[in-house]
Amino acid sequence: MATEKSAPIVEQRADPFIYKHTDGYYYFTGSVPSYDCIELRKAKTLEGLQDAEIFSIWHKHESGPMSQHIWAPEIHYLDGKWYIYFAGSEVDDIWKLRPYVLECKGQDPLKDEWIELGQMQPADGDNKTFIDFSLDATIFENKGKRYFCWAEKTGGQFAASNLYLAEMESPIKLKTVQFMLTTPDYDWERVDFWVNEGPAVIKNKGKIYIAFSASATGACYCMGMMEADEDSDLLDRNSWKKSRYPVLESDYEKGIYGPGHNCFTVAEDDKTPLCVYHARDYEKIEGDPLYDPNRHARVMEVKFDKEGKPVFEF
Repeated sequence: MATEKSAPIVEQRADPFIYKHTDGYYYFTGSVPSYDCIELRKAKTLEGLQDAEIFSIWHKHESGPMSQHIWAPEIHYLDGKWYIYFAGSEVDDIWKLRPYVLECKGQDPLKDEWIELGQMQPADGDNKTFIDFSLDATIFENKGKRYFCWAEKTGGQFAASNLYLAEMESPIKLKTVQFMLTTPDYDWERVDFWVNEGPAVIKNKGKIYIAFSASATGACYCMGMMEADEDSDLLDRNSWKKSRYPVLESDYEKGIYGPGHNCFTVAEDDKTPLCVYHARDYEKIEGDPLYDPNRHARVMEVKFDKEGKPVFEF
């Protein structure tokens, strides 16, 4: 079983995302095991999230877009408004995943009304973005620009899942055409499926680091990392360097299997960086790992090496 240090903060919530707002609360969301709705909860402490009241703020459609596989929601506060970005497919085409956007009409995301803004829109003239299996979008800012980073497969369900990056024009539209940030190059990114997904951004000492997840969703699931100088052109392939080996992977001695799909937040002191990720307590899974409910949200402190790179240790 997992050690006390790695014990879940929220059970049965894969793809965890935590945003600490200016009101001092942690806002939590993630994929629910039934993949049919989006939930939010908040607490003053990370430990308080497990028992916090759960608000179901949106449910899937009965048919058509957003009617199946509601995955990996993230909540962001942009330009004075709350937004949720998530992926959804269709009952009649369960792998037709696309990124969608919700907007909160008020300032209380748990109780105020949410409206659908539809699918995230590509830049004008871009006929390649969001036309295939697309999911796991995240957002970050750098040097006055806002960026959208997501995973997308090109060529059908069994093609490689790559990570793409683009500048945003608005919360619902891209400004630039897609730039391929990374494709599965190494053996640890190609176990069962060729996958790069679940990007998350942390900054330190003038560098931007994008952690990402790789391979299938069982015990082989692991994390890699991209890095770039904050003053570089982030849409230039030459600006980025990729880790040769995983930066976080299953620890059989500690009983942590398939760690990944992380996000970053800060501790209650508003200083200490934290990595929030999901993992299971066991290796062997009955049936399809995708439908095993026991990917729990966990947290670890992020340390940095002498060069300033993030170090992930259970």
